[in-house]
Amino acid sequence: MNSDSNPQPSGQALSQFATLEHTHDHLLIRLQKPHQTLSSAVLNGGLQWADAVLNLRVPKHTDQHEPAETTLARYGLSQGVAGTLVGMMTAASMDSYRLARREADGVEIQVLATAGLSNARRAGDKAEYRRILSEPEEIGTINIILLTNASLTQAAMVEAIMMVTEAKAAALQNAKVISHVSGEIATGTGTDSVVLINGFGPEVKFCGKHVLFGELLAEAVIEAVSGAISWERDTFGEK
Repeated sequence: MNSDSNPQPSGQALSQFATLEHTHDHLLIRLQKPHQTLSSAVLNGGLQWADAVLNLRVPKHTDQHEPAETTLARYGLSQGVAGTLVGMMTAASMDSYRLARREADGVEIQVLATAGLSNARRAGDKAEYRRILSEPEEIGTINIILLTNASLTQAAMVEAIMMVTEAKAAALQNAKVISHVSGEIATGTGTDSVVLINGFGPEVKFCGKHVLFGELLAEAVIEAVSGAISWERDTFGEK
């Protein structure tokens, strides 16, 4: 097993099948061939076969009212992305980016995180938007990308998303990030997003707390998110 939470240079290989571009404006993972993804991404979320995954930095406040999907798709085209792009956006600085790695038994787990804390919330806080079909406009966002060479079953993919979410909440608890609504420990922000990039390697059926994959995944998420939170606080002060 090993771990590495240092930011990757632009254009460096993440794995044998993926490369990462890290700039002031984005994190862009290009895949050598389409990979199955499960995500809450704004662009091409849900269960998809993706050629690239984008985490795009956007202004926190803007007068433009272009749909987020259009902004992400247009930006992907400007970067030469062909095929299906899974895209999410954030107001967080790309300098907050942290990467954590774990490996065991030929299975690799990599977690990439960026963090903004301006709209920290605790699950169950009173929502600002009081209609079911409302779409929030706030942007703060902890965005997480999970990349693995393992082939997770669909059930395991869902369990992995659960583990990512719990581990993110644990990192916020460790850092004592406070909800701006309730004044209690936050479990995320109001606009968090997560993308899982599934692999073609050893089949993994379980990702929970009783199995090694779940342990290593949670460790990596806590490490990456904690590092991103630390950068955010060191740069912009306590939140």
